[in-house]
Amino acid sequence: MLVTHLLNPYLIETKNITISSDQITPEFDGKRIVFITDIHYDPFFSKERINSLVNQTNALKPDMILLGGDYVTNDPSNVGTVFSSLSKLKAPLGVYGVLGNNDPKNVSIEAMQNAGITYIGNNGVWIGSSNTSRIRVGGVADMDTDVPNQLPILEGVTPQDFVILVSHKPDYFPQVSKSRVDLVLAGHTHGGQITLSGLYAPFINSQYGQEYVTGEKKLGNDTMIISNGIGMVWAPV
Repeated sequence: MLVTHLLNPYLIETKNITISSDQITPEFDGKRIVFITDIHYDPFFSKERINSLVNQTNALKPDMILLGGDYVTNDPSNVGTVFSSLSKLKAPLGVYGVLGNNDPKNVSIEAMQNAGITYIGNNGVWIGSSNTSRIRVGGVADMDTDVPNQLPILEGVTPQDFVILVSHKPDYFPQVSKSRVDLVLAGHTHGGQITLSGLYAPFINSQYGQEYVTGEKKLGNDTMIISNGIGMVWAPV
């Protein structure tokens, strides 16, 4: 067991999930989106590991990359370092990201933009070649450190459009417009980071307790996928 506890913080597991919807136009059939969240670059997560993460991500040949926040753990001096590595992410449809509760806001947004990453906090972008062959991708600001607003993302959206929303915290899911948003991507929970037999997370930071720890969740016709994230906080476990 000790060996497992020492190795787990350094393992990156790729999970493949297929999303099917009548609203996804043929132009996006088979497109691959890679979602990365909660890197938490700090003394427990080296720049070499970030570079390795970038290489692993690019090797998946993603069409689009979405980033879910918490690139650092509160330290503004680490922001430039992590985004200098993330600037090497490659995806023909673009790289987009929101911030988490541990990201210093202004310096992080500036670093993202300098890295060629589009900041989508409380904003959305159209991806596609025409009004009849497109998807909407947007994100919201962090719930605790800012004011999330999904209205700019939904501007101009019709029932025929497929809409992806990135929220650092899964707790925003109940507030998401179920009639207009199709897929929510979230992180923050670290899958509990520490679990008992993989079933119970004693320190989950969510007002919904164990409900939003990890995995695929449904509410009405809407789906949320919660990533366990890449890094960790407090201790390398």
